[in-house]
Amino acid sequence: MLTLTGRTQERYCDGLSRRNFLRIGAFGGALTLADMLRLRAQAAEPAARRSGNKGVIMIFLSGGASQLDTYDLKPDAPKEIRGPYSPIKTNVPGIDICEALPETAKVMDKIALLRTVVPAIDEHSDSNVMTGYSEVVNRVDPHPCFGSVVSKYRGGQNGMPGFVSLRGMSRFGTEPAGLGLAHRPFTPEGPARENLSLPKGVSAERVADRRDLLTRFDTLRRDIDKSGSMDGMDAYTAQAFDMIASGAVRKALDVSQEPDKVRERFKGADSVLLARRLVEAGVGCVTLSLGGYWDHHYGIFKSLPKSLPTLDRGVAALAADLSERGLDQEISVVVWGEFGRTPKINHGPDNAGRDHWAPVMSALVLGGGMRMGQVIGCTDSRGGYPKEKPYSVQQVMSTLYGQLGIDPSQAFLSPAGRKMFILEDRDPVKELVG
Repeated sequence: MLTLTGRTQERYCDGLSRRNFLRIGAFGGALTLADMLRLRAQAAEPAARRSGNKGVIMIFLSGGASQLDTYDLKPDAPKEIRGPYSPIKTNVPGIDICEALPETAKVMDKIALLRTVVPAIDEHSDSNVMTGYSEVVNRVDPHPCFGSVVSKYRGGQNGMPGFVSLRGMSRFGTEPAGLGLAHRPFTPEGPARENLSLPKGVSAERVADRRDLLTRFDTLRRDIDKSGSMDGMDAYTAQAFDMIASGAVRKALDVSQEPDKVRERFKGADSVLLARRLVEAGVGCVTLSLGGYWDHHYGIFKSLPKSLPTLDRGVAALAADLSERGLDQEISVVVWGEFGRTPKINHGPDNAGRDHWAPVMSALVLGGGMRMGQVIGCTDSRGGYPKEKPYSVQQVMSTLYGQLGIDPSQAFLSPAGRKMFILEDRDPVKELVG
């Protein structure tokens, strides 16, 4: 078992902390990659309608980013609403975004901005945007996350897993629910869980970083081959080991194969480049976080100068990269958090913040052959409520499913045996695909 412990991240207002681990092949609990392969082989999985799309990258702004300080500024609003940032023009006439996102402004023609996405509920949970249902709902009737649906109905290609979570595991955000354990995410960076078990007597000491880890795979594989331990593995265990130690997954994880110019473009947002490599290699869905901590009840204007440049770099680099590589017709991207933030700035000038706001949030969509270079929806003068074209989280998800050839009206059985649908609100965002 190979594990790399990462840094503990900041605590959210719900008291929970997020801790990252590098664990190659983690599927949660006692489920190993070999177990997953066996389960998948036993299941008669329906294929998705053939689609030109390779996959989806879902970028989660964990904690809930402020729409008024990113993509929906209100410069004419009172001071207690508008904040310190001013809008700047983008390369699409009529579209303005925050001045702290200058690189994104240069590639807005490759992006669609949705200003009126309506979250399901005010709750700190991955559940809403990862499953389309709130955690409150999922505690009673668990629904599968987006990546698990992609894993079941589309799967991976070229020997790659169907679903990779670079964010780790979250009980109500990354679980497959009634789709089965075989569709839990492959988590190169995830929680401390059992994963690919190597043959008895074979171990690897913890390593300091991913580059060192990849180097050690070569030595580890040679040692195993010399010992003859591979002879005791069944076909599924051997396939699992090959996937991790020497196959396509390992190569996709090695971002050093990218040209220096590309790595420099993504510098500071390296997980976005890794996500692109994984989907390009055949993964159906990759989820990741970007910009760190967005739960800004206090000190928002002290924190945003740290978060916004990473968001700007990651989004702009990905938009340009997909276009240059011709992948903007094949890979879809969505960027969003669990909700928006209050229009009114709270807690005084020295420790200003914005609290949770469920009525509306902004989201970005890129690629997938969809219509880019547009703003969809408009909020009121305070940025607090949709004024026109409100779209639910499920409608955005339905649009992304459609680009992969997945019908979100398909039904499955819940763990309790009840018939459930992937999504209830299935009308797509017509401005993107209509």
